[in-house]
Amino acid sequence: MDDLLFRQAMGKFATGVTVLTTAYEGDIHGMTANAFMSVSLDPKLVVISVGHRARFLEKVTKSQRFAVNILAEDQEQISQHFAGKPQGEIQFSTLNGLPVIEGAVAQITCDVASVHQEGDHTLFIGRVTGLELQEKSPLLYYCGQYCELTALETNKS
Repeated sequence: MDDLLFRQAMGKFATGVTVLTTAYEGDIHGMTANAFMSVSLDPKLVVISVGHRARFLEKVTKSQRFAVNILAEDQEQISQHFAGKPQGEIQFSTLNGLPVIEGAVAQITCDVASVHQEGDHTLFIGRVTGLELQEKSPLLYYCGQYCELTALETNKS
């Protein structure tokens, strides 16, 4: 199977946009990611997927903690910043001792519960230790483009 065809097929799945953050040796580290999902309600677990070439991999491996920041629709520049296209200074706050992005739809802090290497990525299962929510619309990603959420009108009979 062709790699480009596989990437195109995966791009057909609309996702939210997250920035993963951690702190290690006094420095804040982050990366944009759309490979995030909930795993379990009891206990509360989530999973993130980090590529083996990402600098973030070493930082979260050493810190054993991370935060998932689900970006709001007005935070495209923050996504770009952590995808390697610097956009100026980013404002952080702190939740449970971890750096989180101000204005995100959700901020979820986690301790690493387990690690699984699969293919060219490492999956981190995180035990949720805290969260904060804001009533905002999320930033979405589909077919290589940022998108906004629009509710569909349903016909009521």
